[in-house]
Amino acid sequence: MDYHILREFADSWAAAAMLLVFLGAVVWAFRPGSAKTHADTANIPFRHEDKPADPGAGDSLRSDDGATR
Repeated sequence: MDYHILREFADSWAAAAMLLVFLGAVVWAFRPGSAKTHADTANIPFRHEDKPADPGAGDSLRSDDGATR
């Protein structure tokens, strides 16, 4: 392929496609009903502020005998 053809494609259709992907990501992030999900994710560092988490809570990499997979 010629450089000129690729450059013309990048200046027109590829730029439009990237703009549509960007706008889709923005709409997805600010869609109605996503505020609870974003708030929950933002508060992850503060979940166990008062007391440490249980040692075995949420540890899916350990089998029943305690050995790691």
